[in-house]
Amino acid sequence: MTYGKIPEEVIDAVRKRHDIVDTVGKYVHLTKQGKYMKGLCPFHSEKTPSFTVTPELQIFHCYGCGKSGNVIRFVEEMEGYTFPEAVRVLAEEADIPVTWTSDGGSQQDPTRQKLVEAHELAVKFYHYFLNNARQGEKAKRYLRDRGMSDKLIDQFMIGYAPDDWDVLTKFLMGRGFDPVLLEQGGLISAKNDGSGYVDRFRGRIMFPLYDANGKASAFAARIVDEGSPKYLNSPESRLFVKSRTLYNLHLAKAAIRKRKQVVLFEGYMDVIKAWQAGVDNGIATMGTALTEEHCSMMRRHAEEVLLCYDGDDAGQAAAFKNIPLLEAAGLKVVMAVLPKGKDPDDYISEYGPDSFLREVIDSPVSVTKFKLIYSRKNHILLKEEGRKNYLMEAVAIVAGVESSTEREVYLKELSREFDISLDALKQDCHGMRLELQKKKPQRDNNDNSWNNGRNEKRRAPGAPKILPAYMHAERRLLHVMMQDKEIAEIVHERVGDAFNARDHAALAAYLYAYYAQGYEPDAARFVQTLDDPGLEETASSILLMEDNSSREETSLHAYIETILKEPELRNIERKKEEFARAERAGDAILAAQLYIEIMTLERGLKG
Repeated sequence: MTYGKIPEEVIDAVRKRHDIVDTVGKYVHLTKQGKYMKGLCPFHSEKTPSFTVTPELQIFHCYGCGKSGNVIRFVEEMEGYTFPEAVRVLAEEADIPVTWTSDGGSQQDPTRQKLVEAHELAVKFYHYFLNNARQGEKAKRYLRDRGMSDKLIDQFMIGYAPDDWDVLTKFLMGRGFDPVLLEQGGLISAKNDGSGYVDRFRGRIMFPLYDANGKASAFAARIVDEGSPKYLNSPESRLFVKSRTLYNLHLAKAAIRKRKQVVLFEGYMDVIKAWQAGVDNGIATMGTALTEEHCSMMRRHAEEVLLCYDGDDAGQAAAFKNIPLLEAAGLKVVMAVLPKGKDPDDYISEYGPDSFLREVIDSPVSVTKFKLIYSRKNHILLKEEGRKNYLMEAVAIVAGVESSTEREVYLKELSREFDISLDALKQDCHGMRLELQKKKPQRDNNDNSWNNGRNEKRRAPGAPKILPAYMHAERRLLHVMMQDKEIAEIVHERVGDAFNARDHAALAAYLYAYYAQGYEPDAARFVQTLDDPGLEETASSILLMEDNSSREETSLHAYIETILKEPELRNIERKKEEFARAERAGDAILAAQLYIEIMTLERGLKG
């Protein structure tokens, strides 16, 4: 067990001060089922709870995706922390003194930390120039004209990069920062002739970007005067990866979790203006298309996403493209409807924050309704041809809805509005659904996706897989060993490393070492020592078995005998296969020899 310089007593204190049910309950709605707590897994899409928390053992395990561990591992996975970062955050929450970082024992990448420091300084530097320097006056006027208050500017630490060549470069190098590192972080650029460095951002309004933990990692910049490009982001670096960055997530996380909803905007200006209007659960992607990683990050904190994209054609095209991605991640999607050509920033400026909250944020429509609204706008309904084309397109949209009740509602609306027979619409809808069914690909049979929301309609699972006798015996024995030191010592003496399954042998070895260091049985602590996701999953699933493993000597002896006999049983099976091949080949002598060997081995097992 190696945790760098973090004292083990601190790790133990962190685990003991943070009950796993309370911690998981901040992210997952848990319900009691016997001695377990169950809920929908926050790490993958599912509609039937397979995520299990055991208060007695202080561990979690998902039977769907296999994620397992103790309270520290849960926070690591949920927040994207390293182990030391998770320990530090949990320690601070529990008022446990964080003393180990002073001697470098936090296991953090020193280069990364230096880059974070440089970005934090750059944020303050640019913010100072916007508020206090003559060069920033024009940028400040622009922001105020866009409806941003000084309080909002300070809250988001918006700044201004002077239109000079190397003002930030000199500032940071004067503080001892390596220019090569600053260039790698995207803050400065090397001159073409190799004679030095210049600032990457000049004459631009600077919007700091933060990672999910609230650490400055990059910038988005907008030019103040005429010029190209109008918008400029930091390049990707070890701090900043566009596909894993969501603007304002660090500030919005608490509100998102409270509401279980995230509002997804297209750009950072929309997020900031909406925040001022009272939308404190808004985020945006940063200059890149929505990715599966973005969706996964949102799913960790929310159950529903409200898409609030621009009302122009490009914004709606992006919304349509992103709906399947979000739904595939297990998020319910609802849509904000903006007037054609308006973006959230424009709407708030023109109609005010109250109208934005009432008419846009608090009045979302379903994905189907959204599609019907925007299909309608593409047809001239005053003309017969336009009405006919819209109706056929609308019925095709409704045909994609799974709920028969929901289909009925939309078809009745269309029937009333256009004075068309409901039966005729239903008939067309039914035909389109049949065509859609034909085009659907065969569902996968990946066992790991058994409880995925996207695979909910797969064939009913068959009977549970029956484990071989030796696997059952090894799991039962390990279950007892993880909770009884004396039995682990007996097994060590009689079985040693002779477990047949590789993961079981590895777990046994870890257990022997764990007890040899003087530790008492503690499931959560033992799981933490494994430092291997595969072994953690195996250990957690074994610990969550029904506790009907007898600890009587006769039962333990039976488990041990089953384990030790397995190699001989496999040897006999191999001999039988060789015997069958010899008979088919007509080699009577070899067949006789093998038959005698088989009989001898079988007698030995019975003896």
